[in-house]
Amino acid sequence: MHDTINGAMFKEMLLFGTVSIAQAQQAINDLNVFPVPDGDTGTNMSLTIQTAAQELKKIEPATVDQAASVTASALLRGARGNSGVILSLLFRGIAKELKGCKEADGAAFAAALQEGVAAAYNAVMKPAEGTILTVSRLAAERAVNAAEEHNSVEYVIEQAIAQGEITLAQTTDMNPVLKKAGVVDAGGKGFTVIFTAMLQVFKGGEVVKPAGGASAKPAQVKRTAVAEASGDIKFAYCTEYIVNKKKNADNPLKLRAYLESIGDCVVVVDDEDIIKVHVHSNHPGNAIEEALKFGMLTNLKIENMKEQHSAQVLEAEQLEEDDTYVPVDPQMPYGFVAVAAGAGMQALFQDLGVNSVVTGGQTMNPSTEDILKAIHATPAETVFVLPNNKNIIMAAEQAIKLADRRVCVLQTRTIPQGISAMLAFDPDKSFSENRVSMTKALDKVQTGQITFAARDSDFDGHNIKAGELLAMENGKLAFVDKDLNRVLVKLTKSMVRKDSSFVTVLYGADISDDQAAEAYELLRSKLSDNVEINLINGGQPVYYYIVSVE
Repeated sequence: MHDTINGAMFKEMLLFGTVSIAQAQQAINDLNVFPVPDGDTGTNMSLTIQTAAQELKKIEPATVDQAASVTASALLRGARGNSGVILSLLFRGIAKELKGCKEADGAAFAAALQEGVAAAYNAVMKPAEGTILTVSRLAAERAVNAAEEHNSVEYVIEQAIAQGEITLAQTTDMNPVLKKAGVVDAGGKGFTVIFTAMLQVFKGGEVVKPAGGASAKPAQVKRTAVAEASGDIKFAYCTEYIVNKKKNADNPLKLRAYLESIGDCVVVVDDEDIIKVHVHSNHPGNAIEEALKFGMLTNLKIENMKEQHSAQVLEAEQLEEDDTYVPVDPQMPYGFVAVAAGAGMQALFQDLGVNSVVTGGQTMNPSTEDILKAIHATPAETVFVLPNNKNIIMAAEQAIKLADRRVCVLQTRTIPQGISAMLAFDPDKSFSENRVSMTKALDKVQTGQITFAARDSDFDGHNIKAGELLAMENGKLAFVDKDLNRVLVKLTKSMVRKDSSFVTVLYGADISDDQAAEAYELLRSKLSDNVEINLINGGQPVYYYIVSVE
C-alpha cells in the first residue's frame, strides 16, 4: 500500500487518466440523454485533460506541488464545455491545497480533493444534484473519512472511487430525466473513469496509447471571417450607418424593402430615435440617398468586400500554414469576440463588427485557451465575448482572469442572441451602459432551431426516433416531425407575436440554396405581410435552420 505520492507519480496518474477517458469518451458521450446531437461530455473532458498531459510530458516534476500546479494551469486554459471547466476547477483546487508539498499522504490528498470540489461548486451558479458535482463531493467526503482510518494515499483514492461509483449509480434516481432514460450522469461517469485509471499507478499498470479518440487540436481563431468561401462576391460594398430619425419619418420597413431590392444581407433595426442599417450592395450611394429620406446619417462606413476578401484569403492561408499566435496591443476602446460555426455565420458576425471569430458551437466547444487567443487578437481595451452557446459560457468566463485586458462575457446562448447583442452596441455609450443594453437585447429575440434526433429517446413527453426532426423553441423541445418545411413553418409561426417585425432564417450546411429559397417562399406565404423575412446562408453544422424572431 503506497502511503504517499510524489511529482512523478502524480504525472503518471494524470497520464493514466488521460488515456482512459480518451478510450471511454464515446461511451460517455452516449450517456447524454437529450436527443439533440450534442452529446460531447466525454469528448470535452478528454480534450480538456489532454492539455494537461501534453504539458506534463514536457517536464519531470520534482514535487507533487509542481505536477499539480502544471496540471491546473494547463486544464484552466484547455477547458472545453461545462464538464471540462468543472474538471479543471477540481484540479485547480487540488493544486491549491497541495501548494508547497513535496509529497502528499492520504490526508493531504483527501483535503486537496475536497478543496477541488469546493472550487467547482463555487463556480456553478445553481449546482444541481445528480451530476459530476454530486459524485465528486461525496467521493471527497469519503476520502477525508478514509484518511482517518488509514493515512495511505492509495487507500484514500480507492475509497473515494468506491464511493464515487456508488454515487454515480444513484444519479439515475436523483435526476428525473436520467431516470426516465435509465442512464447515469455523463460527467459523473467521466470523473470515475479518470480517477479509477489514476489508481492504476499503484497497481503496476502501464500507460498505453489509446486506439483512437479525441485529438486536442486547438480551434481555429480567425481575426476576420472570410466573407465568401469561393470569392464570388455578388455585391461588392458593405455599407453601414445609423439614421437619426426626423419627425414623422416614414416606416423603416420601407427602407428595408428598398435595400433588399438593391442588395442582400440586409439588417434594419430601429427604435424611437434611430435606425441601424447594414446592407451589401453594388450601389452604396443609392443606399445612402434612400436613408436620407428618413433622417440624418451618422457612423457611416463603406468597405469594398472584394478587396477585403483578397486580404482575408491571404490571412486564412497564412493561418493554415502557421498556427503561431501573435497578440496585439489595445488600440481602440471596444472590441468583440464571437463563437460561430459556418462561413456565412462567421461573415455575418464580422459584418456586424466582431473583430475575432472562434470556430465552434454545438458539438465543437472551443477551449478557454482558444477564446483567450481571440481576446488577445482583438486590439481593444475592453472585449465583449459572445459565446452563443450555453455550453461555452463557462469556458469563456474562465478567460476573464487570464486576459491582459478587461473582458465582459455576455450570456448569449444562441446565435440570434449574439446578433441581437451586437446590434444593440452603441460606440458612444460607456462600458456599463453597453453591457446593460446588450444584455437586455437578449430578451428581445426569440430563437428557433431545427436539428435531428441523434438517438431514440422518450424525452419530455415526446417519443422520439433517431433521425426525426426536432424543433427547439428558446432552448426547449417544442415538437417532433419528419417534414423539414413543415417544421420550419410551424416553429416560426409559433414564435411570431403581434408585435413581431423581423424574421431571420439562417440555413445550414446541409441545406441547398434551392431548398432555402423554397422554404423562404413557403414562409412568405404563411406569415403576415407586416413581417419582414431575411434569408441568410449561415453554413452552420448540426442545425438545418436557425430562426430569429424580433
